Amino acid sequence: MAKLYFRHGAMGSSKTANALMVEYNYYERGKKALLLKPRLDNRDGEKVIKSRMGLSGKCRFVEEFVEMSDEEIKEYDCVIVDEAQFCKKSDIELFVHVVDDLDIPVICYGLRTDFRREPFEGSVWLLAWADVIEELKTVCWCGQGASCNTRLNEKGEIIRDGEQICLGANDKYVALCRRHYKEGKLKPDEENAGR
Repeated sequence: MAKLYFRHGAMGSSKTANALMVEYNYYERGKKALLLKPRLDNRDGEKVIKSRMGLSGKCRFVEEFVEMSDEEIKEYDCVIVDEAQFCKKSDIELFVHVVDDLDIPVICYGLRTDFRREPFEGSVWLLAWADVIEELKTVCWCGQGASCNTRLNEKGEIIRDGEQICLGANDKYVALCRRHYKEGKLKPDEENAGR
C-alpha cells in the first residue's frame, strides 16, 4: 500500500540530496520516479533540482503535475517533491489522491517552518495528512540538533521580520538550535572560543 511521506528538516539537512538519491534508487532498479518542485523555486534554473553538495537532476514543476491525467501519473512508480513547503493545500490534496487512489507513493521534502518559526501552507497540510513524518537532522554550531531556519541580512545579521518566502541558501540562512535561535547567537562567544 502506497504512503504519503513528509521528510522535513532545517536548512542544510540534505533534503534535496536525499530526494535525488531516492530518485536514483528507483532508476537503478528499473523503475520510474518523477521529480517535482514548485515553479517559484528558480534558484538552480528551470526544471533542475540541485543539492548543496553538487548532486542535480531534471524535474518537472508541481504546477505541471496538477494538469496531468491519472493515466499519465500511473506511468510512474513514485513521485518525489522537493521544496514541498511551497505547495498549496490543493497540491497536497492531489498527492493524497495519488497515494490513496492510484497506489503510488509520494515522498515530499521540505521545511516545516520559516525563519519566524511559522508554518508554510504546504507543510501544514503535509503534517496533517502524511502517513509518515520523518525529520532529517542537521546540527547547530554548538553541536545540538538544529530545527530553526535563521534568516540573515546582507551583513550576516539575524533578521526576524519580512516576507515569508525569500529564496536563498548559505548566503541567506543558517540552521540553529532553538536556544541559539532565541538568543540570536550565530557562533560561540569570542572569550569562550577554544575552551
